[in-house]
This record gives sequence, C-alpha cells and structure tokens, in this order.
Amino acid sequence: MADTLLDDVGTLLRETADQVVVPLFRKLDAADVAEKAPGEIVTVADRRAEELISAGLRRLRPGSVVVGEEAVAEDQGLLRHLRGGGEVWLVDPVDGTSNFAAGRRPFALMIALLSEGETVAAWVLDPLADTLATARLGLGTYLDGQLVQNGGTDSTPSALRGMAVTRFLPPAARDRVQAGGSRIGELLPGQHCAGREYLDILTGEQQFALFWRTLPWDHAPGALLVRAAGGVARRFDGTEYHPADDGRGLLVAANERVWAEARDALLGD
Repeated sequence: MADTLLDDVGTLLRETADQVVVPLFRKLDAADVAEKAPGEIVTVADRRAEELISAGLRRLRPGSVVVGEEAVAEDQGLLRHLRGGGEVWLVDPVDGTSNFAAGRRPFALMIALLSEGETVAAWVLDPLADTLATARLGLGTYLDGQLVQNGGTDSTPSALRGMAVTRFLPPAARDRVQAGGSRIGELLPGQHCAGREYLDILTGEQQFALFWRTLPWDHAPGALLVRAAGGVARRFDGTEYHPADDGRGLLVAANERVWAEARDALLGD
C-alpha cells in the first residue's frame, strides 16, 4: 500500500463532497429522490457520488474491485467479492440518505479497503462538520490528522453515553434494550447516520453504539476506525464483526470494558 493512500482517498472524498454532495444538500427536487426498495431511498447525489468515487478508486488502485451501495442495489452478486482475494473497496457514497434527502444533518461519505478479505484501511468524512477520520490496520486511527486513543474511557454503566437503534430489533431484544437503558447514564436514539455514530465514538461524544442491521458499507469503515483506536466491534454473542458476514446485531464500543458493561446492561438476561 502506497504511503500516500490515506491522503489520496481522503482527498477523493473531500472533492466528491465539494463537487457533488454538498451542492445538492437542501436543493433536491422530487425527481431527484427515488425508492430503490421498500423503505429505502436513493438520491441523485448518492448515484453521482458513487460514480465519481468508484472511478477515482480504480485510478488509484488499478485492478481493484469496487463494491458500492448503489451498485449492489442493482446487482447483489457484487457482494461475493467481500470474501474473495485481491483488493476490494466498499463504498457508501452518502451515508444517512434519509437525512440528506430531508435536508437534515448528519450525513457522511465512507470507504473501506479490503485486502484478501480483511479490512485494512478506512475513511469516514462528515463534510458539513469538516471532519475526516482515517485508519490503517496496525497503524492507528487519525481524526483530522490527530491520533485517536480511546483506551481510558470510564466504563461504569452510569457513566456511559451511547446510542441504540431499537426500531429494527426483534421485539424481545427491543424490550431488553429499552429496559436496560435505565442502567445507562444516557441512551440516545441514534442519528440515522452510522458514519456519524462511529465518529462520535472516536471523539468521545459517546462510548458505544448498538445496531441491528449491519450492511457492509455502513459498518466496515467505522468498525476498523474504532478497532484501530483501541475499540471493539462485535456481534451480540461476542463474535468479531466481519463485513462479509450476513448477520444481524452489532455492538461497537470505545474499549473492551465499555463493550462488556454496555452488553450486560442492554442485552444481558
């Protein structure tokens, strides 16, 4: 991997945001928004951004494969590349599309690079906050150029602040999480933007995030960012998260102690 790759991809994300995404924020017409699946929308910004990002990534790494959210909506078979060899990019051109389409923030642009099936680099950009997080496997996580270390976070339940997306949970799990919220210092409802949730763990704004749906472009970038900063991204049963796994349920935390305390409080029997 070239030493400039983190910077090169970060520049690509910023250019895409500046040229395609931000200019369309709060300026979409009805014709610019469509339903790609029941309850799932896509905008012209998603599609244009994915085209621009995909072309840029192929220029940076000739021979690599791009698996973008919008491309997968047209061809589910692209997901097979997540378990294959070589270099594979996962792209979420506009994470938080429902926010973006409604003229709300936050939203983010996200990329992960897999090599031989392992996530080795990640990028998350919140363009309105002008916040960029990057990570390389084994080399740490950087937030706006500064090294992030989350190991010292207080893990007592009453001191924890985090979010849980409960609307997709099965009823029994939803009841447990909602009841367990009383043991957490502050349980937040979520911001409809996974990328921002991961950034908020890196900044210390929150210490954990609980999800049910785990589409790979939503979580591969953030999972590496958190892990490379000393955090944890695991399924509810403790299995390590992998973007190729077609599972449900993910608890991400700033460190091991926070993960254990949040899981016991929210998912314990």
